Amino acid sequence: MHDPRSSRTLVATGRIALAILLLGAIGCTREPAEPPSRLNVLLITADDLGLQLSAYGDSVIETPNIDALAASGVQFDVAYVAQASCSPSRSAMFTGLYVHSNGQFGLTNASDFSLHPHLHDATIPNVLKRAGYRTGIIGKLHVAPEDKFRWDVRSRVDGRDVKGIAAAAEEFIGNADESPFFLMVNYTDPHAFRRRDPETREIVGDWTFMDQFEGIPPTLVEPSEQTVFPFQRIDTPEQRARVAGYYNEVVRLDIGVGLLVDAVQRKGHSGDTLVIFTGDHGPPFDRGKTTVYEGGLRVPFLVRWPGVSQRARSGAMVSTVDILPTILDATGALPAVEMQGMSLRPVLEDPEAPWREYLVGEFHMHGPPWFPRRAIRDDRYKLIHNLLAGSGPARIGIDGDLGYVTSREQRYEGTPVRRAFDSLAHPPELELYDLDEDPWEFRNLAGDPEHAATLERLQAALDDWRRTTNDPLLDPAFIAAMRQRVDSY
Repeated sequence: MHDPRSSRTLVATGRIALAILLLGAIGCTREPAEPPSRLNVLLITADDLGLQLSAYGDSVIETPNIDALAASGVQFDVAYVAQASCSPSRSAMFTGLYVHSNGQFGLTNASDFSLHPHLHDATIPNVLKRAGYRTGIIGKLHVAPEDKFRWDVRSRVDGRDVKGIAAAAEEFIGNADESPFFLMVNYTDPHAFRRRDPETREIVGDWTFMDQFEGIPPTLVEPSEQTVFPFQRIDTPEQRARVAGYYNEVVRLDIGVGLLVDAVQRKGHSGDTLVIFTGDHGPPFDRGKTTVYEGGLRVPFLVRWPGVSQRARSGAMVSTVDILPTILDATGALPAVEMQGMSLRPVLEDPEAPWREYLVGEFHMHGPPWFPRRAIRDDRYKLIHNLLAGSGPARIGIDGDLGYVTSREQRYEGTPVRRAFDSLAHPPELELYDLDEDPWEFRNLAGDPEHAATLERLQAALDDWRRTTNDPLLDPAFIAAMRQRVDSY
């Protein structure tokens, strides 16, 4: 399994001032220094995909197609989503703004949250549409209000039909006129699902994974001692089977990415297309998705920018809020609002270029309850601030996972596993982890006097980021009002 310590490299010295980097305003709001390159843009996302790829050191499966994409550009070893929940995560990609700034606090189908009105015309397709781009999306959007997004083509191919997705992409690219294109391709894999009656659409089964879709993948991963996630350490026959199912969906995703890249090549656009690949958050397992632990926030992040990116692995800590600023820099399109992410151009040109010192993530809700959190890390340590600690249980259980329930068994009593899952359900106000020694966050150092200075430093950096980005949750009245609003659902 992947150990983040093996891929973490220190960012070069000469870091840019913290306040500027956290705001992320560099290169995002100025007019382009050169005429627009008119690069095409292909943005690829995978539902619930964490670091379960051989390019990131996972030994359970081989993902040769995604690995090849990684090798053709820059592979970022440390990347966060803004929030480990689908709609909020994607809202940050579309706007270049953290969730607390863009308004999409929860799922579109489990809340009434949506992008703030002043951002309705500030999303990737709308900005590029004004710049003369032809815009298309394949698969889910899942950010509200959906009718405000300006797509020329919206394809609703099944998100697990990797052949159908590649065909739809090839058709979109092939039908392009002289205009450059922006295409967003969203794979459903490796998301869990529940079976529905084909006529009534009522749910008729428990959460599971689809090992095969139309015979893909042809060879299946079988449950074994390897199919145990290191961020859980839950080893039962049921959990081994569930993790194996997840890996089968990742293998299918890899096949799909290979078909998609082939389609772009057949249409002659490999050399003039900016390609960005990422997941929308980590796996749908307890201590992963819907948390601010590494298993939830960490995702693969690959960028190939023709004429700019080097073939390299980078230790620069990046975020999905950097996607829109990078696209605007590459295309010469002008932003509609000031963004909090920043263009990745410097670290694509030189993987050792100075970059941000701290990386942040947050959480508000998936479905109820409202339980906001903030997290910040540097190249070794990570701080989590649970804003409503002690007010009631946090969310436990995601998409039918058995992790928390299993952790209650007698054999886990007194173990790091039990303590970790206790913190998941009833988080303390502060959690501090040494990611070099404890990459999956099983030992909370927040009360350790030897780490008091580190805790204080990260608290100050987190507070600075929250003030700089105008975090509305700095106001206790806002937190209370949002909690009341969610409780009324």
